[in-house]
Amino acid sequence: MSTESAPAITGPGGRPLRTAIVERVFDHAPDTRSLFLAPADKGEIHFLPGQFISLSIPLGDEIRSRPYSIASREEDGAPYEICFNRVAHGRGAAWLFERAAGDTIGFSGPFGAFTLERAPAAETIFIAAATGVAPIRPMIHRAAAGAHLAMTLLSAAPSPERILYRAEFEQLAARDAGFRFETIIAPEDDLYRRIIEEGERRWVRGDANRTRHFYICGVGKGVIALRDLFRMAGYERRAVHYEQW
Repeated sequence: MSTESAPAITGPGGRPLRTAIVERVFDHAPDTRSLFLAPADKGEIHFLPGQFISLSIPLGDEIRSRPYSIASREEDGAPYEICFNRVAHGRGAAWLFERAAGDTIGFSGPFGAFTLERAPAAETIFIAAATGVAPIRPMIHRAAAGAHLAMTLLSAAPSPERILYRAEFEQLAARDAGFRFETIIAPEDDLYRRIIEEGERRWVRGDANRTRHFYICGVGKGVIALRDLFRMAGYERRAVHYEQW
């Protein structure tokens, strides 16, 4: 009989694959959901605000790995929240929408370089399109936990119910004079045009200040268009952080 141990199951980057239990399900809107996951081994997930975990999603005869940003704060510990929406013909998202409390999901990580460890020593603008606010949410809470310069969150979505965590950000803005929370509601096919127009009006043509930092997250080429808008306007490349899904 062999005494060799079985090789550990690994995920992306060679990290061990762990198992999480779905503790709770919350629907923000008919097409937008959060799962609250607790590691089955009772361990913790240590991450920087903005990082993601990779979920192992079984689809027929294959297992796909899909990244999902951690939307909760590391300081709060388990369960850890991921937020996602339905995607046309998206088999992975459809599988996640079928999960219920008590189900298990394999995961690895955290991963990712779109992070904020502490508040920048400059005014900071966060721009999120729909579920793009997921990695930005813990960033804002980390920055707001200590002394910080002015921060603005511009959250955009196709409908009011898809402005995620609205009450939470409104409460933060009410008690923190250095934080502003603003929204844009526009049809999905016009959303980035509206965001880009607002960004150009306020932070490009609005003044000559080029010391701001930006954190931008969302789906599609609009994220890159925003990145290029600010960098071409004279902001430092390293000050314009972005995550394109």
